[in-house]
Amino acid sequence: MFKTLQGGQFAAHPTKLGRNSYMADLATIATQLRTREPGDVVMAALNCLLQKDGYLLEVDANERSISHRFAMYLQEQLPDYHIDCEYNRDGVEPKRIGHLDLHPDIEDTDGKTVFPDIIAHTRNTKKNYLVIEIKKTTSRVDRNIDRQKLSAYKRDLNYQFALFIEFATDRQASIAQVEWIDA
Repeated sequence: MFKTLQGGQFAAHPTKLGRNSYMADLATIATQLRTREPGDVVMAALNCLLQKDGYLLEVDANERSISHRFAMYLQEQLPDYHIDCEYNRDGVEPKRIGHLDLHPDIEDTDGKTVFPDIIAHTRNTKKNYLVIEIKKTTSRVDRNIDRQKLSAYKRDLNYQFALFIEFATDRQASIAQVEWIDA
């Protein structure tokens, strides 16, 4: 059920349910998340998303809509941080990461920009706690792009934790996989 990832991390092996539909056992996901400090709060926010907004996953809504709702629930769990979506500032300067051939594009609906999907941080400081990239199982975009972005954000902007989450969509709302990223 697990596959070993770089740095000894684990990700649930998603179970193929049908065309473009995957599901991982939520207990397995919770166990994986709890290997890092923010895991419990992330799992609580994921549970809220699945219970209150599972419809967004069932109808394969835009990734930004899903990110926004998840960020709202994450804010409830992390009241001492600012939770932002698509945030592009490092203090007052634009966020910049090196070594990736990706360029910001505000019209990008495929999520190829270098703006993180969700961050937990303290605005106008260097206190960067958690960066999250999400993907849907129906997305054709290479997941390694998100992993590279997360690694770069952790390395270049000193996020304490970086997390990749893949949501199962298309008739069944669930989590396909989670993966903590080490720089």
